[in-house]
Amino acid sequence: MKIRNNRCEKKASGEKANKHSSQRDISAPAPIEIGPTVGGDPFAYILARRLKRRTLLKGAGLVAASPVLAWASSLLALEQVPADSESGLQFKAVTGSGADRVIVPKGYQAQVLLSWGKALFPEVPDLDLQHLETLLTPHGAALQGKQFGYNCDFNSFFPLFQRHSSQRGLLATNHEFTSEALIFSDWPGYDDPKRADFVRKFPAMVAAMKAAHGVSIAEVIKRNSQWHFTQDSPFNRRITGETPMELTGPAAGHDLLQTAADPSGKTVLGTLNNCAGGKTPWGTLLTCEENFDQYFGNLEGLESLAAEESPNQAKLKKYATLHGRLSPPRELSPRGWELVDKRFDVAENPTEAFRFGWVVEIDPYRPEFTPKKRTALGRFKHEGANVVVGPEGRVAVYSGDDTKFEYIYKFVSTEAYDPKDRAHNLTLLDKGTLYVARFKENGSGEWLPLVFGHEPLDKDHGFASQAEVLINTRRAADLLGATPMDRPEDIEANPVNGKIYAALTNNTLRGLELETLNGRQIVGSVDGANPRGPNKMGHILEMTEDSDDPAALTFSWEVFILCGNPSDPAAKFLTSLTDSVVGPQDTYFGGYTSAARISPLASPDNLAFDQIGNLWIATDGKTHGLNLTEPINNGLYAAPTAGKERGRVRQFLSGPKGCEVCGPEFTPDNQALFVSIQHPGEGGTLRQPLSDWPGGHGRPPQPSVIVVTKTDGGKVGD
Repeated sequence: MKIRNNRCEKKASGEKANKHSSQRDISAPAPIEIGPTVGGDPFAYILARRLKRRTLLKGAGLVAASPVLAWASSLLALEQVPADSESGLQFKAVTGSGADRVIVPKGYQAQVLLSWGKALFPEVPDLDLQHLETLLTPHGAALQGKQFGYNCDFNSFFPLFQRHSSQRGLLATNHEFTSEALIFSDWPGYDDPKRADFVRKFPAMVAAMKAAHGVSIAEVIKRNSQWHFTQDSPFNRRITGETPMELTGPAAGHDLLQTAADPSGKTVLGTLNNCAGGKTPWGTLLTCEENFDQYFGNLEGLESLAAEESPNQAKLKKYATLHGRLSPPRELSPRGWELVDKRFDVAENPTEAFRFGWVVEIDPYRPEFTPKKRTALGRFKHEGANVVVGPEGRVAVYSGDDTKFEYIYKFVSTEAYDPKDRAHNLTLLDKGTLYVARFKENGSGEWLPLVFGHEPLDKDHGFASQAEVLINTRRAADLLGATPMDRPEDIEANPVNGKIYAALTNNTLRGLELETLNGRQIVGSVDGANPRGPNKMGHILEMTEDSDDPAALTFSWEVFILCGNPSDPAAKFLTSLTDSVVGPQDTYFGGYTSAARISPLASPDNLAFDQIGNLWIATDGKTHGLNLTEPINNGLYAAPTAGKERGRVRQFLSGPKGCEVCGPEFTPDNQALFVSIQHPGEGGTLRQPLSDWPGGHGRPPQPSVIVVTKTDGGKVGD
């Protein structure tokens, strides 16, 4: 397969930047001016909540400003870095390791900040790791609902009150799923592959596991060069698989979202499989529901009902068909929750699964805020939701659908962001247009609108409304001819060059002869945007919106990195992709020419940017394909996106055994980097452990958020 190097330079504008310039607004919105209220929430009320902890406020250098103002003002520091700066990456790369510990470069320290089971409130005890049987009792759910959740993923830092707001803030952390083999495997009966009898014997475990999902919001503060969690903060909050949430936007109230328990179709209990996410310029969290289908079961039962003549047969057939492109298990789900909670039984509650797979907006500054599932952003396996403000003020939200041969999307709001009106901004994600990407071989691309009534998204093709287009987003994208990608995960905007970077984690089916996959016919051949087959190690795309406008309908693209081992003797190290035939092990690193100075990596997952525009890459996947002497653990890497070292990947962090490294998040001053260590010890059990990180001494492994700082107090990466 031949592909071209279609690297595009930014177009010279010649126009004076306005207050909505796309480069500035990617990460640096204008300060929010506080009037009598903020989004209807009186400033005096917010301040009063915080002043309950007066003993901790003494000497902290607080200013009379709202947390939202601190959030926006802190981001302005990013504008001060010139776009043509060199990378500034001075750390000495660590060597990939298989050790059961976190490794960072010399001159850095990694501190465990929050771990699974840490109590978020003073009246609650920490989880006793020596007595995990508590989680099999009704008391377990009550505890988990007030403790730091399991399998931390995305992190987002929201500054609080300080003039130098990198010293104190709210850390919002996703909890994607639970690893029952690392919690319950010591108990008789758990080893049954389906575990049905175990779930029936200990039904309370289902409530405990639902409580371990969702999001934790915790206040954190830096004192004496160390970060600390503030347990008695009034902002601390747990959002779980049972927290009431509101469905908003075009699909809210539609009959496909109605259930017997919620005939309005507007109230949902909980959020599940929260993977990556994003944050908005108005200071809210966007958390994404990814592999939610695995929590539901018994699709076969629904299909059997739909085959029987009954007054509801037409509806049941429609429900069964709609599940086709995002299908729950046909029989028992991997967790068996439906044995205890019938809302997860598709035959008994055929529409409940349609109420998951959305982007959820949460206001971290208001613990009483009801989370909103924003249906205008579509329903699929959202991996991220990253926001960019365009030249005219409209916001774009980029998302990947994390499954083999699925698509890249963006939502563009109808109305403009207003830095002076937070209440207005909290409505922006309910009105707009959802688009899906088509990549062309010549390095160009187009955004295809998912709009009901535009052929083929019409009644002739099975859609009755815009709500149905959004509920069945995948099929709508199929009909439009979107480009199937290699597991699109995080998609992030670079705050310096304005380009969009998309992580394609891997796709071992690319290049094989396929007929059907995930409910539709598929052609699995390689193409320009997915040039390797099989693609075991993944790649990263660099996209440039036309006129640098995130609301544009066309874009250009190029491959930025083809991951792998650049020193693999059995593969080619490419320094150009022009007229190159790409083999399954071949690598390319942005045109950088020295293979020996590049760290091998595979399966890019989460992305982040520092102040200067360097790309930070967290990995999640098997590393056997790197052709190394010994497999290495997942890690965190950094690479310049411009200059003479463009594409030079260096490993910054190595995680413990069995883990996924995810959720990299900088404080605004770049002096602290939060990182999630998810599912350490995966692949082992309590009886045959692979890891005992972070506690050691044979303790069960604990998913944790760490914070990495430079020992001299400088910026991370310098």
